[in-house]
Amino acid sequence: MTRPRPLVPRDDPADSVRVVGEFGVIARVVARAGRARVAEVGPGDDAAVLRAPDGRVVATTDVLVEGRHFRRDWSSPEDVGHKAAAANLADVAAMGGVATALLVGLACPVDTATTWLEGVAAGLAAECAPLGAAVVGGDTVAAAPGSGAVVLSVTALGDLGGRAPVLRSGARPGDVLALAGRLGWSACGLAVLRRGFSSPIAVVQAHRRPTPPYAAGPDAADAGATAMCDVSDGLLADAGHLAEESGVVVDVDRAALVRATLQPSGPLQQVAAALGGDPLAWVLTGGEDHALLATFPAGAVLPAGWAAVGAVREAPGGAAVTVDGEPAAAVAAAVGAGGTGHAHFR
Repeated sequence: MTRPRPLVPRDDPADSVRVVGEFGVIARVVARAGRARVAEVGPGDDAAVLRAPDGRVVATTDVLVEGRHFRRDWSSPEDVGHKAAAANLADVAAMGGVATALLVGLACPVDTATTWLEGVAAGLAAECAPLGAAVVGGDTVAAAPGSGAVVLSVTALGDLGGRAPVLRSGARPGDVLALAGRLGWSACGLAVLRRGFSSPIAVVQAHRRPTPPYAAGPDAADAGATAMCDVSDGLLADAGHLAEESGVVVDVDRAALVRATLQPSGPLQQVAAALGGDPLAWVLTGGEDHALLATFPAGAVLPAGWAAVGAVREAPGGAAVTVDGEPAAAVAAAVGAGGTGHAHFR
């Protein structure tokens, strides 16, 4: 393992937000924003104007706070932009939609270098571009004196393309539980960074820039998915949302999950062996990979990129998540996880 680059200086550069001013910052960020396919009026007016081909708009918001969701000594500004976009774009995909535009609110210290903000804008644009989306507007404000932290609030808008939205509440007993995307990589990368290292680079980069399977969401909707969500807080925690909203038991098949997520002698196993842990802890409870979790009717042909990892059962004792029939909390504890997933105010 190699150690990360040193902490970025937090002095007041000549090209800071304080010097350039609000409209100077906006001009530089907009220059890197890209173009949204559905935009009739983009950044520069009081509001953007977007076409809504489906007649409905999918909308979702996430907030990223420096020191909690990212660190500038661990991630480049482009990394931060990619991560902020991915957290929102994945939520649109989890509804069965395709993202069309982002709105970004920014609060930052007045000594923030404008080049850093330009990097964030470039990362946002690069993450959106393959979907035909882009940043179409937003707002900037100085952070509270003494706070020292950058806060990004990102709202994503999306289009369903004529599909019915796939909710968390549609899972039924007998459905197949399936997964698209990878799990545990971001959490593994975070564990590496917390110990002062920056390799294996694959997992560190997975934490810096998650790679959600955006196309898998609409594909699942087209294939008849009955319920779906993105895995932002951990598999067990987010499966709990499906279980609770649908009034069912979501039972994860441990062997199937391992086959779908853990490569023999892969980076998760390598890091776990070095740290004396169990890689399954990251797979079951690690967040921020933004994989998609969905349920499909029994016998349905799963779309490419989806793997069966469990089943939906009746819930005579109440909604719950189990792993091979065992309570999720007990299984998480057995593999050394500190809970079933991320809890924002814990």
